[in-house]
Amino acid sequence: MRMSRVAAAMLAVLALSVAGSITGCTRLVDGSGQASGERPGSEITEDGWGILIGYPDARAQIEVFTEPQCPACARLQHDTGDDIATAVGTGQLAVIYRPLTFLDQGFTDYSARVANAMFLAAGPGTTGTAFQAFVQDLWGHQEPEGSPGPTDDDIAAMASESGVGAEQTGKITAGEEAVDSELLNEANADLLGETTYEVATPTVYDLIGEEVVEISDPEWLAKLLKAPTS
Repeated sequence: MRMSRVAAAMLAVLALSVAGSITGCTRLVDGSGQASGERPGSEITEDGWGILIGYPDARAQIEVFTEPQCPACARLQHDTGDDIATAVGTGQLAVIYRPLTFLDQGFTDYSARVANAMFLAAGPGTTGTAFQAFVQDLWGHQEPEGSPGPTDDDIAAMASESGVGAEQTGKITAGEEAVDSELLNEANADLLGETTYEVATPTVYDLIGEEVVEISDPEWLAKLLKAPTS
């Protein structure tokens, strides 16, 4: 079932933790944030196919299914990225990024390399806000679908400028492989297929409310962060 898989992944991560209109491609709230001696971090999820940023037990938790070449995904980051960063940094929001690579279509490795770099970037040396800044930079410099995409050096420069840890940035520069892009796409497409009727990006799934978020509403994140917890 959809939620049993997600709940298991979130609980595993928690146990391990130490710290306009958008169409698809086919707690900004009153009160203080969560208190913690550690800044919200970043790490790969237990299932191996997502990257968690923020405190795993944040009051609001979402999954973001995204494709590096998808223009609507770039618009989502442009419109909402700063607010996501603020909510993650104040401990009110946890985000699991689940990249897909279906737009490579066997003609380019653009999406595969960007997705791989996201997995290389996650870890103890990268805060949740630094990772979010990296995501915004990647989609903010999106190149046209089917193009070669940014080089490993380009991606590493974005990572460094965003505050990604030096060790992780070095791995990006070296082009180390962190994840099999085909298996990644298959796994996240399967998970997305349990949530929606089609594999379309961007899709945001509310892990607390157990429903797809209507991101065409410009206030979607503010409403999500204000929603009562069970």
